[in-house]
Amino acid sequence: MDKFKGALIVGFLRLFALLPWSMVQRLGALIGWLMWKLPNRSREVARTNLSHCFPELRGDPLDQLLRDSLQQIGKTFTESACAWIWPADKTLRLIKEVEGLEVLEQALASGKGVVGITSHLGNWEVLNHFYCAQCKPIIFYRPPKLKAVDDLLQRQRVQLGNRVAPSTREGIISVIKEVRRGGSVGIPADPEPSEGAGVFVPFFATQALTSKFVPGMLTGGKAVGVFLHALRLDDGSGFKVILEAAPQEMYSEDIDAAVASMSRVIESYVRRWPSQYMWTMKRFKKRPAGEARWY
Repeated sequence: MDKFKGALIVGFLRLFALLPWSMVQRLGALIGWLMWKLPNRSREVARTNLSHCFPELRGDPLDQLLRDSLQQIGKTFTESACAWIWPADKTLRLIKEVEGLEVLEQALASGKGVVGITSHLGNWEVLNHFYCAQCKPIIFYRPPKLKAVDDLLQRQRVQLGNRVAPSTREGIISVIKEVRRGGSVGIPADPEPSEGAGVFVPFFATQALTSKFVPGMLTGGKAVGVFLHALRLDDGSGFKVILEAAPQEMYSEDIDAAVASMSRVIESYVRRWPSQYMWTMKRFKKRPAGEARWY
């Protein structure tokens, strides 16, 4: 059954990738609109997250942000199907603007390891191709459950000579070794970690369990951190990539302060583009002691 499901999903991805870009955008928006209109678990998770993170929003303003967010998530899905199927150079042509490229160039010239830090904002699959075109990093990721989909992603994510590492013990070790030898890695910093691998720090109007992994690699200046995001342009024509140096506090020996600093940077981006964040992710599943579960 899993093989059939995997083959079916890969088939749909290939169909999406045959469409013209304007249709990819419209179909993604339609999928998101249906997610907003029809009862489903993802909609309720997104509503819960938004109501806690934007407590000042109530009624129509909250529902408008929920609808916009789900439509953007629908676009992320259809866009990512293209990024998974197309040759990398075709995806790269969708990047219309780049801001802060000198930050990455300086980091790569430093002779230290480079940690590319991103989050589930905008389109991280497009960002993957951009980052891999600049250097040859190891991209850290959580493998999908279906083998056929995982096989596809592993093939497509290494088109530019980079490597991938799953979020396993072996994958973590390979990422750490790459940074120590002066190489580059790419890591999404916002998936919720296990309790032993994270600390609770502020994220929007609440506490969020956040990974210590990225700041731990930067401690004491052992590597250079660079934030990267690919944001969708308003006219639907493509993306703008924004790069920013990690703040000095992220290099602190105080791991709680370093993680909190990383969380503030990610929050600053999400506040600027709130509808482009993946609010359907159960980002706040684990709660501090004594606090009720959200989901």
